[in-house]
Amino acid sequence: MASLPNLTDKFRKVIFNMAIAHFNVFLMINLMLATMGRFVSSASIKQKEDLVEKVNSLNIDDVVEDMQNFLKHMKNGTIAEERSFHYNRLDPSNNMPGANYMGTGLSTMVNLLQLGKVAYEFENSVFGAASCTFCKASLMFIKYYLDRDKELEEVVADAKMLCRGVMVISYRVCKGLVNLFTKEVMTVVKTSNQTPEQMCGFMFGEACNNPENLDHEWRPWVPPGGPLMEASPVTKYNGESISILHISDTHFDHLYKEGSNAECGEPMCCREDSGEVRREEDRAGYWGDFRKCDTPLRTIEDMYSHIASTHPNIDFIYWTGDLPAHDIWNQTKEGNKEIVRATARQLKKFFPHVPVYPALGNHESVPVDSFPPPSVSAEEASMSWLYSTLSEEWGHWLGENHKWSITHGAYYSMNVAPGLRVISLNMNYCMNKNLWLLLNSTDPANELQWLVFELQLAEFKGEKVHILGHIPPGHVDCVKVWSQNFYEIITRYSSTVTAQFYGHTHTDEFQLFYSHPDHVPSSVAYIAPSVTPYYGLNPSYRLYTVSAKGEMLDHHTWIMDLEVANANPSKDPPWYLLY
Repeated sequence: MASLPNLTDKFRKVIFNMAIAHFNVFLMINLMLATMGRFVSSASIKQKEDLVEKVNSLNIDDVVEDMQNFLKHMKNGTIAEERSFHYNRLDPSNNMPGANYMGTGLSTMVNLLQLGKVAYEFENSVFGAASCTFCKASLMFIKYYLDRDKELEEVVADAKMLCRGVMVISYRVCKGLVNLFTKEVMTVVKTSNQTPEQMCGFMFGEACNNPENLDHEWRPWVPPGGPLMEASPVTKYNGESISILHISDTHFDHLYKEGSNAECGEPMCCREDSGEVRREEDRAGYWGDFRKCDTPLRTIEDMYSHIASTHPNIDFIYWTGDLPAHDIWNQTKEGNKEIVRATARQLKKFFPHVPVYPALGNHESVPVDSFPPPSVSAEEASMSWLYSTLSEEWGHWLGENHKWSITHGAYYSMNVAPGLRVISLNMNYCMNKNLWLLLNSTDPANELQWLVFELQLAEFKGEKVHILGHIPPGHVDCVKVWSQNFYEIITRYSSTVTAQFYGHTHTDEFQLFYSHPDHVPSSVAYIAPSVTPYYGLNPSYRLYTVSAKGEMLDHHTWIMDLEVANANPSKDPPWYLLY
């Protein structure tokens, strides 16, 4: 992947933060990762390497036994009665209440969390052996209860007790995540016939040495050969260009409060309940904040007002998802549905006559990343609560003809101009933290086979195609097999697909696709920067100029100078062309 020269270092921070937020689905140990950034210590590289080696040599069964012993001592009051404390600089876990009852396995893992090795892997977008070990230990923790036919309530109670005992993440965050994810995790692990090694290998790939798993090997049918006919001439706008606005990752926070605590130590701050403000510099800015805070309404509306007045000739809007804020431990289905509706209302208000073509983000679901495909028959696995809302809101721009595909899988294909088609994909069916894919990852919702069908029709008609989605294919969050199959489809229809548009990373990037076997560039994916400043970023949007055939002619990135805006809250914030 090639990156544009803008905020490269901050890209790593964004990926770390988002991956940390997503990793919590594995209950207790992985829940701890959500606030890992604040526990990075000054330990030497040698200390971390030694500790990682120690973790990798642990017997996972012993770690699970340590957890259960620790819980036993919490339940019988032994830990609560302990009053001994001896500060140990080299072993941080021994400074915690109850450390004497943790055992070697659990204390070693807590040490690794506190020394920041897992955080380092996330910051660099390279999942290593430490992440894999945590994943396997967490799944073994779940299997301990399943093998003993324990009830869901007992698992939830014990997980919450660990929340209090290990204390690597705030209790309210940990409790909220346990409440949201436990039933789903229990259902998937119980139903799957795969080992923890195979399940973690599916999610973390090379970090777990890519264990063989034929359950997740599949290929869609793709017609052989190259294009079957040349595209017919396109006369849209008499050859004039088309102007497209691309917005992504708004992460609208309706509870954002200026002056609140922006250094709360949780995955998201800048709310009235974010705790006491201890230093003046910790106060949240008026227009947003560079720290772990999402976008206030006033900033979103000011951006739309600026765009409407500065760029009055926009023809389309590409809207590539991630609408709710990052408070993933505190979300409800009704709340996220209202965020979808509110964000759609904002676009209708400021761009009443401009068609909008949306794509679904991974944060729209509750729990986050949870998108069971139609093939999953579990009672709690229906996505109708969200997809029916999308059908209602998106229908304002798409009409009734696309209702069936949106309610089925949240994807659609639409002819937006003579000779130009938009295909919007639900990229959550490639999200490797979507645990439901562990049950069946073979072309979820038949999306890729449907994509081949639509591209073949476009080729027959001589249409050009823009593909929209949220998670970029080939990204660390996208299932490797899914990405490979998508790559093959793009290679086959490279003369039909003139551009791709994604979000998710929060930074200004692009991807190059190469045809095989000659390795000639065949397609470009444009990844838009985020509206949210979460985190360390200026709110941004992208403008494209494309030909009547949909071919990219030029693009421009605009940003708000958030630092200047917050220094002058009574003035309109400055938006300017970055490049």
